[in-house]
Amino acid sequence: MPELDNERALLQQIHTEPEAFRQLYRHYFPRVYAYVAYRVGRRQDAEDVVAEVFIKVVEGLKRFEYRGAGSFAAWLFRIAHNQVNQFYREQQVNQQISLDEIPDIPGDMLSPDQALVRRENFAHLFALITALPPRRQEIITLRFFAGLRNQEIAAVLNLDERTVASHLSRALDDLRSQYEPEKEHES
Repeated sequence: MPELDNERALLQQIHTEPEAFRQLYRHYFPRVYAYVAYRVGRRQDAEDVVAEVFIKVVEGLKRFEYRGAGSFAAWLFRIAHNQVNQFYREQQVNQQISLDEIPDIPGDMLSPDQALVRRENFAHLFALITALPPRRQEIITLRFFAGLRNQEIAAVLNLDERTVASHLSRALDDLRSQYEPEKEHES
């Protein structure tokens, strides 16, 4: 994911310039939404959790300390991670979701047919990911849907970077082993 060239400057201006927060929000919102949507699975739930994430961000900005490139993303996604965990503590969530409940992940303009295929793929991928152990689910979604690097994931989850790499590798192997037998049955 492309980084903001002026992120540090925006963070320094954020308390006096509302436009600085708007730029950070516009940059990170699609990534936060994609991460949360893949973690919670339902559009309304994803919207509610993302709203809570950004409320927590606004409330916590005075305490945030910039520690170099990636530190704001790690801090932001730590908040998102905690909000997703809070959501699961508060909800009795049924992991089966209908196509109508699947959130629209921001992206390119799609035709109705392409959008339907994307929603079906989302449902299938969601089912495969939710079958993984919780730590691997979290690492996969932070890596591929939030766009974080292993170093940032390690900061979010308070893990060693090598541990993240190991879990990521194993999760991808698990997903591949689940996906490939399904493809063989389709042939």
